Amino acid sequence: MSEQTGTFVVTHAEAESAVVRDVETAQVHTLASNPGLEVQDVVEATLAPDPPLEVTWQVIEVDDRRSVDLVDSDLEPTQHSKDLAADAAVGDLHREERAGTGEVHVLRVPDGEVDDAARDILEDDETIARAARLEAVRVEVRRSADDGVVSVRYLPD
Repeated sequence: MSEQTGTFVVTHAEAESAVVRDVETAQVHTLASNPGLEVQDVVEATLAPDPPLEVTWQVIEVDDRRSVDLVDSDLEPTQHSKDLAADAAVGDLHREERAGTGEVHVLRVPDGEVDDAARDILEDDETIARAARLEAVRVEVRRSADDGVVSVRYLPD
């Protein structure tokens, strides 16, 4: 095994060890020690196998470290998001780049399931991984029960 450089999400952290997942390949690495990482941190780092057995990894260098704020907003999706979902079938997902940086994902959900859908999005590890790929530091989930729409805004600041 050789060094790996990439963007990783911390999925588990204890005082003595941590587990990180590569946001591009989904490869999971167990770290032999924890250099101060916390669950849901995003790190751009270089990892190397930890000798002598090389079954765990060690952090060689951290180029960037940030956290991603997950926000369960009490705001409704924008009118534009509602318009995007208006003609969509239940279960359809529409992705749109934001002006500048980031993305907005708009999802049409069955009647009565917007709260469950929003909760699932906020609890899903992939939400943090997607935010890391999009270089977002804030994920804002909005919902409209009347329209059956959930929007997820991946924001740079």
